[in-house]
Amino acid sequence: MDNKVSAGSAANAFERARFTGTASEYFGIWIVNVLLTIVTFGIYSAWAKVRRNRYFYGNTVLLGRTFEYHATGKQIFIGRLIVFAFLVVVNILSAIHPLFSLVTTILILIALPWLIMRGIRFNARVTSYRNVRFDFRGTAGGAFVSVFLGSLVAFLSLGLLAPFASRWLNRYVFNNLRYGNRPFHVDPKVGTLYGALVIPALMVVLGAVVLFGLVAIAAGGLQAYDAMGVRSDLRDVMMVFGVYTIFFGVFIVYGLAGLIYRAAVHNIVWSSMRVDGRHLLRSDLSRARYAWIAISNVVVTLLTLGLMRPWAAVRLARYMAERTAIRIEGEVGEVFTDFQVTGAAVASEYMSMEGFDFGF
Repeated sequence: MDNKVSAGSAANAFERARFTGTASEYFGIWIVNVLLTIVTFGIYSAWAKVRRNRYFYGNTVLLGRTFEYHATGKQIFIGRLIVFAFLVVVNILSAIHPLFSLVTTILILIALPWLIMRGIRFNARVTSYRNVRFDFRGTAGGAFVSVFLGSLVAFLSLGLLAPFASRWLNRYVFNNLRYGNRPFHVDPKVGTLYGALVIPALMVVLGAVVLFGLVAIAAGGLQAYDAMGVRSDLRDVMMVFGVYTIFFGVFIVYGLAGLIYRAAVHNIVWSSMRVDGRHLLRSDLSRARYAWIAISNVVVTLLTLGLMRPWAAVRLARYMAERTAIRIEGEVGEVFTDFQVTGAAVASEYMSMEGFDFGF
C-alpha cells in the first residue's frame, strides 16, 4: 500500500482498520460455545455462531466505529433445519429408485445457487455499520455462473483460467453489495490477476518436478529391493510410506500456492473497490505473512487439540483488519450522516425479509 496509508491520518488519506479483541476474551466465548454445542448434540451451534460473529464484528474498528451483527440463533437454526430436511428428501428419493438420482442432481443444481445467494444476502442484511445495514442484490443465476461455472472453468483448465473465475466471483459478490442504498464496485483486471498467478504457478510446477523425481527414485528403489530379495512386508511398508509422503507433499505445495494466490487476489480486489463511486478501499496483505499465519494457525491448533483455536482466529482477524484501509472523500461525519439518512429507509423495507441463514 502507498505511503498515504496511516492510522489517524489527515482528511482524505487512507486510515487503517483495527481489531481490538484478544485471545483470552474470545477463549471464554469459544469454550462455552463448544461445550454447549456438544451437550445439545449440535443444536446450540446456531447460537454459537451468533455469539462468535458478534464478538468479531464488535471488535473490528473502522474510522472509530465497530460493525454489528444482528442475526439470531433461531434464524440460523431454522435455515439449517430447512437444508437438512432437503438433503434427507434428496437421499430418500435416490434410495427409492436409481432414476431419482437424476432428479435429485437437478434439484441440487437448482437449489445450491439459490441457497448461496440467500446466504450472502442474509449475512449482508444482518450486518450494520454506523446504524446502516448492508444489502445484497445478486441473483441465483449469477451465483450459478460465478460459483459453479467459474469453479468448473478453473478446474478443467488446471488453474490456467483461475483469474477469470476469481474475477467473476468477486464481481458477483461485491458489485451486488450495498451499504444502505450505496453500491460497491470492483473491477479487478484480468492481467493483474494473472500476475498474481505467476508465483503460485511456479510453485506448483517446481513442486510437481520434485514430486515426480521422488516418485522415480522410489520406483527405482523398489526395483532394487526386488532384485535384492527384500521381504515383501517391508517392501509394502516402504511403498505405503512413499505414497503418503507424496500425498502430503502435493497437499502442502498446492495448499501453500493457493494461500499465496488468495492473498494476492484479496489485495487486487479490495484495492480496486469503490463505495458509492468515490470512497476507496485498500488491502496490502503480505502473501508470505498471510500464508505463514494460516499454516501455523492450523499446525498450532492441531498440536493443542483445538485449544489454541481462539488464539489462531484472533491472530488472523487482527492481521486482516490491520492490512485493510479506507479513504473517505469528504468530511467523515457528513458523509456517514448522508448514508444514515438514505440507509434508514432501505433498512425498514427489508427488515421483515431477512429470512434465514442457510449456512453457505
